[in-house]
Amino acid sequence: MRRLVSRKKALTLVKELDAFPKVPESYVETTATGGTVSLIAFTVMALLAFLEFFVYRDTWMHYEYEVDKDFSSKLRINIDITVAMRCQFVGADVLDLAETMVASDGLHYEPVTFDLSPQQRLWHRTLLMIQDRLREEHSLQDVIFKTVLKGSPTALPPREDSPSQSPAACRIHGHLYVNKVAGNFHITVGKAIPHPRGHAHLAALVSHDTYNFSHRIDHLSFGEEIPGIINPLDGTEKVCTDHNQMFQYFITIVPTKLNTYQISADTNQYSVTERERVINHAVGSHGVSGIFMKYDISSLMVKVTEQHMPLWRFLVRLCGIIGGIFSTTGMIHGMVGFLVDVVCCRFQLGVYKPREIGLLDDHVKNEAPVPPLEATENHTH
Repeated sequence: MRRLVSRKKALTLVKELDAFPKVPESYVETTATGGTVSLIAFTVMALLAFLEFFVYRDTWMHYEYEVDKDFSSKLRINIDITVAMRCQFVGADVLDLAETMVASDGLHYEPVTFDLSPQQRLWHRTLLMIQDRLREEHSLQDVIFKTVLKGSPTALPPREDSPSQSPAACRIHGHLYVNKVAGNFHITVGKAIPHPRGHAHLAALVSHDTYNFSHRIDHLSFGEEIPGIINPLDGTEKVCTDHNQMFQYFITIVPTKLNTYQISADTNQYSVTERERVINHAVGSHGVSGIFMKYDISSLMVKVTEQHMPLWRFLVRLCGIIGGIFSTTGMIHGMVGFLVDVVCCRFQLGVYKPREIGLLDDHVKNEAPVPPLEATENHTH
């Protein structure tokens, strides 16, 4: 019995703490304006909740910067370049800052036609348009990071026709592993040979009239090759105006760790500046004809992580939308009702009269007068 009494007291105490008192339905008055405002409020709430759900589903890229402490690993260079010279006349190799020559065993020399087929030319123009957009809108790089392995392949598609002319160009493609120091990858006349004081190319047997370093860079990247990633030099095409011409690319490589919901990889981004000039020793323009890519490695590393809105934050924002709309529409409805009453109905000058006083006056006027008591008595006698 005592337990039952204590439970009733506890229940009564909990009821007294109720912050949401219930109003009987007989005391609630519904109006057409209130129903209209409620309908608008529910519609706006549904629309904003729908849009908030799409925001919850979306992801964004978070960038962090730290010092790169990995100096012992090798750097992979992925190459796909077409040069407008025969394969027996050109050679490619890498010479790093320590004067170490890297063998080009991983590169393949394939005789091809320099001119592209209609389908390949269309692919090349599309790639150039994407590159132009990337230079103007850097936020598109986030889209590329999030859609890796989904987009179209960045490699040049094969020819759909058979060329009528014999191949007069050379496609150099493959990959190399070099030391993680600054270096120089170059393509010049003659095959590379080792030398005790450096390295050399057998260019004496090649006529200057056959020099033509017009080239197209279909792909150039550093690190792990990831399908769907577009690099700054992809799609670059240069045409020579002279036989003796030098093309220089100065590249700064930034180590990058990419962690998305689709892929996790250690790769590299890079920025590049270009320079080209004609070799003419008579006017003081010295050098060697060819294509030179001088690269340097940044000491900072970028960590790119794809992030997502947590569920609790989505629920908090959703509650804020619902509560905010309820409160705002309630205040607007009350304010509009008050203004309508002031302008149109009860508070116009000379029209407002208390309803209770009017009823009392009518009651007094309709009541019959009561005769005096003395007069009534005299009339009886």
